[in-house]
Amino acid sequence: MRFMMLMIPKGYETAVPGTMPQADAVAAMMRYNEALQAAGVLLTLDGLHPPSMGARVTFSGGKPQVSEAPFAGANEALGGYWMIKVNSRDEAIEWAKQCPAGDNEVIEVRQVQEFEDFPADVQAAAAGFGEMQKKG
Repeated sequence: MRFMMLMIPKGYETAVPGTMPQADAVAAMMRYNEALQAAGVLLTLDGLHPPSMGARVTFSGGKPQVSEAPFAGANEALGGYWMIKVNSRDEAIEWAKQCPAGDNEVIEVRQVQEFEDFPADVQAAAAGFGEMQKKG
């Protein structure tokens, strides 16, 4: 089973462009990342720049509309993620609990939908999806 562990640092939604983590926090996180890798559960991971450097595309009435940051009403922002492969939701939660996160950080654990999870009609509509994933 694949799970995404989503890092949500409180206050990141208002961080200015170029905001970077402290070196000691990165060092602690690297030790955690290395433990995930050594255990053979880490598939990929990335950190994200603050929302102030991003844009949002909405589709009101089917037409794309681009909004530049800051985003009104945003009270949480994704700071990064890990994709892990483990045997259960409980195991994913145990890995999340070991993260050296600070008081202002939350990790949301979400299971990835596998192709086999979908009914036959959805699988037919998504024909070729597995091949797209392999080319990424």
